[in-house]
Amino acid sequence: MSSTNHDRPTAGELVPVKFSRLTRRGVLLGLSLTQLITLAIGGATLIGAFYAGGGMLLAYTAPIWVLAAALTWIPIAGRPTVEWLPIACWWLWRTTGGQLLYRRRIVVPRPVGTLALPGDMARLREYTDPDTSAGMIHDPHAATLTVVCEVTHPAFVLLDPGEQERRVSSWGRVLATVCRSGRIATLQVLERTLPDSGTGLAEWWATHGTSDGSWAADTYAELIDRAGPAGERHATTLSLSLDMKTSARQIRTAGGGIRGAAAVLRQEMNTLVAALRSADLSPSGWLTPGQIAVMLRSAYDPAIAATLERHGRLGQSLATAGPVAVTETWGRLRTDSAHHAVLWVSEWPRSLVYPGFLSPVLLSTGIQRSFSLICTPMRSDAAARDIRKKKVEHISDQAQRAKIGQIEDASQTAEYHDVLQQEADLTAGHGILRYTGLIAVSAPTVEELDAAVAAIEQAAIQASCETRLLVGQQAAAFTAAALPLSRVV
Repeated sequence: MSSTNHDRPTAGELVPVKFSRLTRRGVLLGLSLTQLITLAIGGATLIGAFYAGGGMLLAYTAPIWVLAAALTWIPIAGRPTVEWLPIACWWLWRTTGGQLLYRRRIVVPRPVGTLALPGDMARLREYTDPDTSAGMIHDPHAATLTVVCEVTHPAFVLLDPGEQERRVSSWGRVLATVCRSGRIATLQVLERTLPDSGTGLAEWWATHGTSDGSWAADTYAELIDRAGPAGERHATTLSLSLDMKTSARQIRTAGGGIRGAAAVLRQEMNTLVAALRSADLSPSGWLTPGQIAVMLRSAYDPAIAATLERHGRLGQSLATAGPVAVTETWGRLRTDSAHHAVLWVSEWPRSLVYPGFLSPVLLSTGIQRSFSLICTPMRSDAAARDIRKKKVEHISDQAQRAKIGQIEDASQTAEYHDVLQQEADLTAGHGILRYTGLIAVSAPTVEELDAAVAAIEQAAIQASCETRLLVGQQAAAFTAAALPLSRVV
């Protein structure tokens, strides 16, 4: 996805941007590979029946080629039916294998250094960096090493337009820094709402208040005790994931193994911190294993989040930070004390919008949600090859459509212009990133969850975005949307 500016701004003017469209182009004439395979099977069956004698053979083979045509052309929820088959088959396989239920084995000890998480996240390992005391999460299968940083920043919507434009440009330089090294697998920006425990107000009153026993002081202290835990606060974290395969040479130079990978990741951490500070963002330090454990526990068990915040050292163990029970259904996820649903931002704004366009979603009140933006940087050579491939495919499809007399669609023309804009941005020295937006909504009951999901969907419409419920993969989507582990769906 890329953004383009259409007007040359004056000093202090906020510049609108436009996002690239989601590519819906297929391999040939708008058909995907699975559609072409299904259509080829149906066509081969029909032609074989004609040459073998026709008549009754056409009737006997009708279920095959009719089903192939239906799977190819009939859409379900905006997608061809054949594209739902892998999701349905994988869901059926997990259902028969008992993989939709997770119950922690309390009496069975776990290997040292592993995380008590469900599904494929059970393979994750923890490592504490001796130099920075940061907690690093190692995925041996994906060959990544992830570290998490908490970031504080002023309210963007309250800044004047000139300051907003300056901060947007500075954030663009941060993303360009991430793309430049070629060793970063993903960068995750996680913004979540948390129930406020009231410790901030209590600490402020203990420092600045006057507890002289007067009626005003007693009333104020009682108000803080009652109203403090009823509020909510926003927390933002950045997760940086190192690609250990791409960085193999640097890791060997640094000593090899997980220690060498940690040394290479520290270089990227220092570069990111410097870029964040130049963008007027305040990194609060890299999270320790205990702080990461509190985040994981709070995501799976929101009812305990305020208690964990009030008690400083409670729950700060990655070995026990996972959920006790997880039940996955087709469109929801049930964990210890909450129901969850994950939405995918399937379409970003197609028209010109200002940088604060997500404020209806991010500033929604009374809803516990996590918004995760997963940025996958592409190396310049890989991005150039991908752009050239897309250009060739667009031009060949256009020639094929002209040959058979098919009218050019406006959406296809817009996608081609997006590819040309990406090529221009790459030539100008900008980085290319692929964005994935996920929204995890949590609530204590199913009824409250449905109401919260409807409110988030309406807020996304106000933000000119289109969202879809990720069915059949809620467990994997929740780990990517609500956990700061740089997971992908």
